[in-house]
Amino acid sequence: MIPGTKVARQNLIAQILRTQRVRSQADLISELRNHEVVVSQGTLSRDLEELRAVRTRDADGTLSYALPAADASDRLDEGSLARRCGELLLDARGSGNLVVLRTPPGAAQFLASAIDNAQIPAILGTIAGDDTVLVIASTDSGSPVAAGDSADLVRYFLTLASKTNAGSQ
Repeated sequence: MIPGTKVARQNLIAQILRTQRVRSQADLISELRNHEVVVSQGTLSRDLEELRAVRTRDADGTLSYALPAADASDRLDEGSLARRCGELLLDARGSGNLVVLRTPPGAAQFLASAIDNAQIPAILGTIAGDDTVLVIASTDSGSPVAAGDSADLVRYFLTLASKTNAGSQ
């Protein structure tokens, strides 16, 4: 696959940095060429900066690029997610392990990003349109939708939204 967008290219760079030792930008440019991606050194420098990649010293003393570890500060807390749901969630309905959330026009991607950043273990991910978010829930045994019943997740989102709405009235 040839990344045709900046996001796709940066995802490929992140994947390479997570799986291989990359000592220089020249090494990374070479590896990108192996994936049929041609990029200038300037573009690669900007990509590395946006990805917050840093050069770190390995155990043997050599420098190589690494991505920062995801930490709790990158994670959205439940209060922030509740505020976003209170502001943006109009309706929630579920079927099986899927939940459909309705938002005002243009707000779905913002809400989907908030849900993704909350890193809720029961949620595999989201897909956002203009005014609709599709939430894909896990069916693992520890998930509230383990039996393929999304009602618990629907209640979760509606409860989050009502907490904020109740506090602002």
